[in-house]
Amino acid sequence: MEARRRTATRSASRGPTTITHELDEPLRARLTALCAAGWEIFERFEAEVRDRRFHPFIASEYEVVLAALLAHRGPGLRFLELGSASGVITIMADLVGYDACGIEIDASLVSTARDLAVRFDSGARFVEGSFFPAGYVYRPRDGNGRALALGDGLSGYVQLGHALDDFDVVFGYPWGGEEAMMLDLMRCYGRTDALLLLHGVDYGVKAYRGGRELAPPSSG
Repeated sequence: MEARRRTATRSASRGPTTITHELDEPLRARLTALCAAGWEIFERFEAEVRDRRFHPFIASEYEVVLAALLAHRGPGLRFLELGSASGVITIMADLVGYDACGIEIDASLVSTARDLAVRFDSGARFVEGSFFPAGYVYRPRDGNGRALALGDGLSGYVQLGHALDDFDVVFGYPWGGEEAMMLDLMRCYGRTDALLLLHGVDYGVKAYRGGRELAPPSSG
């Protein structure tokens, strides 16, 4: 319990996920099962890892992220998740039509994600490594040059065979204070026309292009 009290405040909704978007029934059932599997993985991970020591992996609000993926999908779009953890979001992106990849620093989670992809017959790809390109250092406006990293390791882009600017849609679930770092990362290495989706407990999913926040897609 002490480890949990020391953990930075961050929460995610738990419980059964109902996919209510207008998808065909087989795909809706597949996504619902994927979300349920994701929660099972996270609850086991929390009991076995997070209750013993700090770890940055927190499950996303899957249905909220799915809505954003559906709102922005299009033919042939290449998707990258920064810190793909158990792989649920990347697999979800693959299932709804993206060419999806994930980079994750924790080797055990990469293995979990690959197993989950096989389980759900997904072509999503996962590599172990840092989502920072080699040589990247985040220098915030306050002058502190310390990168807000989710761990140190070799850059994952070489294994992927793609640079950050090869991706059309990039997704991240930042801890507090990391939003600016992910925006800076895209400014330095992403394409100006690429979409950055940032998920936050307090704000759902925000979309950015060229460093500017986009208006939410019209529900009409």
